[in-house]
Amino acid sequence: MVDGSSRPLTPGRIAIGGYIRLMDTLSGVVALIAGALLLAGVLAVCHMIFMRYVLGQSTIWQTEFTIYSITGAMLLGAPYVLRNGGHVAVTVLPDAMGGWAKKIMYLISALVGLAFCSALAYSGWHYFFEAYGMNWTTGTVWNPPLWPALLPMAIGISLLSLQYVAEILRGEV
Repeated sequence: MVDGSSRPLTPGRIAIGGYIRLMDTLSGVVALIAGALLLAGVLAVCHMIFMRYVLGQSTIWQTEFTIYSITGAMLLGAPYVLRNGGHVAVTVLPDAMGGWAKKIMYLISALVGLAFCSALAYSGWHYFFEAYGMNWTTGTVWNPPLWPALLPMAIGISLLSLQYVAEILRGEV
């Protein structure tokens, strides 16, 4: 059996293809959650404006909730952005080089990105578990627990690391 590249499908290639499809699907699903968080942040801002300027009441939770929801949306949406090439990149040098040099530059940049995101994911999970285990709160007037605000960072950066692996295996970096 062969795929579109006319190379035989080995168990290793099937597993790699399955991993890439899994990460692409997971990145898409989490991007939908990111979209919902973004919408929640926008609605909180609208609620804040209505409460403050129409009803003349003070607001307590809206600003902090908006910061956490939109930041969470950005972090959870990052793997999808990487998968679809939507990130900002300066490609003057790689485009001028072309061929193998371009592929090597992209591979090196993906490996550096993977290393950075892996370290950040490790730190993010450590910070999340510390905040959860020690019942940390934000220390603001609203004072919610801190761990729900940290969870999107740990999940998003972990998925971004796994998406980097998928992009490296795909060979399109």
